[in-house]
Amino acid sequence: MQRIAIIDVGSNSARLVITHIYKSGAYNMVYNQKEALRLSQKVENGILLEQAFKDTLECMQNFATMCKLFYVDKIVAVATAAVRNAKNGKELTALVEKETGIHLHILSGKAEAYASYVGVINTLEIKDGIIFDLGGGSTELVLFHNRQIVDAVSLPLGCVNLTDMFNTKDKMPASVFSDISYLVMSTLGRYPWLKNSALPLIGVGGTVRTLAKIEQKKIKYPSSKIHNFQFSAQAFKTTFKMLRDTTLDERKKISGLGSDRADLILAGSSVVQCLLETTNSKKFIISGCGIREGLFIDYYSKQQQIPLIAEDILADSTRNLLSLYATDATHSEHITALALTMFDAWSPLHKLNASWRRLLKTAALLHDIGITINYYSHARHSAYMIENAKLFGLTHKEQVITALVAGWHNGISKSLLRSKPYRYYLSDEDLEKVSKLALFLALAESMDYSQTMQITKVIPTIKNKKTAVLAFQSPTLPSIELHQLKQQIPWFQKVFDLDLYFEPLPVTK
Repeated sequence: MQRIAIIDVGSNSARLVITHIYKSGAYNMVYNQKEALRLSQKVENGILLEQAFKDTLECMQNFATMCKLFYVDKIVAVATAAVRNAKNGKELTALVEKETGIHLHILSGKAEAYASYVGVINTLEIKDGIIFDLGGGSTELVLFHNRQIVDAVSLPLGCVNLTDMFNTKDKMPASVFSDISYLVMSTLGRYPWLKNSALPLIGVGGTVRTLAKIEQKKIKYPSSKIHNFQFSAQAFKTTFKMLRDTTLDERKKISGLGSDRADLILAGSSVVQCLLETTNSKKFIISGCGIREGLFIDYYSKQQQIPLIAEDILADSTRNLLSLYATDATHSEHITALALTMFDAWSPLHKLNASWRRLLKTAALLHDIGITINYYSHARHSAYMIENAKLFGLTHKEQVITALVAGWHNGISKSLLRSKPYRYYLSDEDLEKVSKLALFLALAESMDYSQTMQITKVIPTIKNKKTAVLAFQSPTLPSIELHQLKQQIPWFQKVFDLDLYFEPLPVTK
């Protein structure tokens, strides 16, 4: 058992994140604190001002106190662009270490870009793209193909320093936007791998998270999740035009735009607009994970002796979630194997592709985690937990489907559909498919109702146009399981318009 603190002293804000690592290897965040430092605005002639030293030291003393209160075992602390570019940046880090005992490491631009890449690539299911981490004093760009980094660069273009340089706190006249665009476009033009790549843009940082929140409010999105929220380039352009036409006071009233970002959003959005024009990208994907998650994963992978870049992020995050809750993993894995056997054998019946199979697998593994809240109505609790968990590798819609499959493993509950996210994401056709997956999970659950693995093997077949057979192997007659299986026959008949029979298989010696 260990607690690790990640401290990120950025050009706009500083953040402390404390994560608990359990003996099982599972981990979860237990504390998160943000302080608005705006170091990029406390620099003169390349030198951090006395106020920057005072504010940073006070912040780090606060962070050090919290680390002691949380019994933190390891602190990884980094500083980025504002400190990196300052002539007296090392003096600041020396003062911090002297007064707090925390070694504040100044990350190079490329190291910062790589940390963001590690945070993104381990939490988003995407093979090719361009990551842009838009901070207060710099923007890191990373090109990756087949999930492997190809190129990376750190540019001195941040929302804070550009705001100060072009005075974009209030309305942005066309002439000012033209000046910013010239600077940003000429800088981006030095990197041929950006030009007309047409790859998805994966945005990291406060500016892009704010743009996502504005878009979510605009379309009345049913969830406040930011990670893996996706929207079109055209949607961004509409929002950017609206922002440019507003004063600072008007922007503070825009739903989704916090007052602490209202003065920085125009400069930050201008960088995004220039990236769009350069790359000709059509889609944004927002990552809620970046440098801090990358630094944690770097530490965690070394501690656990696992690869830095996960091969299957959905499997890893599912395993982490399963380990966090005191469920019977053996039962869950057995149920999963039974459910997937039916999915594979009865593919002519359900006609669902492999993407639905991975949702069934995830739902089956996690179907009982709701027991940690209350055994009664635990299927509903499981659904809520899955829907709201950090389950990486799924789109928001896929996560809702997975939650509903788990929520229906004791039978279809129409009351769950009253929850706004389900009806927003899922069409009637989707619900029919969800019902098929939930049926397979319900049958699998029935086959291990006593949780003693009485039924060790199943062979599902389609006997004829009117009949399906579920042959099972068990050392003794599984009377409890057979009773439960028979309860699922009407559901099977309704979904597939077939009768379902159960047959014992000979026990092999």
